[in-house]
Amino acid sequence: MSAEDLGKSKFVNMLLKPAGSAMESRLRHLLQDPERILRGADLQPGQTVLEVGSGTGFFTMPAARMIGDHGRLIAMDPLAAYVERLNEKLIAAGLQNVSVVRRDALSTRLDAACIDKVLLLGVLPLIPLRRPFTTLPLNRLLPEIHRVLKPEGILAVWMFPIAGLVPLSIRRSGLFTYLHKRNGVHNYQRCSVES
Repeated sequence: MSAEDLGKSKFVNMLLKPAGSAMESRLRHLLQDPERILRGADLQPGQTVLEVGSGTGFFTMPAARMIGDHGRLIAMDPLAAYVERLNEKLIAAGLQNVSVVRRDALSTRLDAACIDKVLLLGVLPLIPLRRPFTTLPLNRLLPEIHRVLKPEGILAVWMFPIAGLVPLSIRRSGLFTYLHKRNGVHNYQRCSVES
């Protein structure tokens, strides 16, 4: 079953609703300042940004403000409950530069080379070792991110706690070059890959 199919499940959405509330808590805002983390991703006004695993908008709301009215943010999450909650928050905040999409990031259905920056913040992708995984395996996620990024595009990764294998897997993919780490965010530039 794909993540997109799981996202339609009433049971899964009910089960993960408490996690959505935790994502919005004041305690999380105190412990993990989203603006500080996003500064590590170096968001700029006017950029087109894809946020993978947007959840209920912990990073979405401040990112939308950072890229401004001339920027565009695509917030992608497979869970219907999170997408609904995020849409409510965006309407209440009057933010119109965000498109919320309920979709699995393994197949974004976005045009090639249309994104300036991909945010993978607080989402723990899985590294396939010996058995297949169903949610965000890096060996499938990274080629899709590479495909949608513009030639000079950047992948910004922040995980709490940081999983050492994820940055190593990104480097070993041959799709991205490590640039730097700022405010806990690992930044990678898209590499040109010969067919």
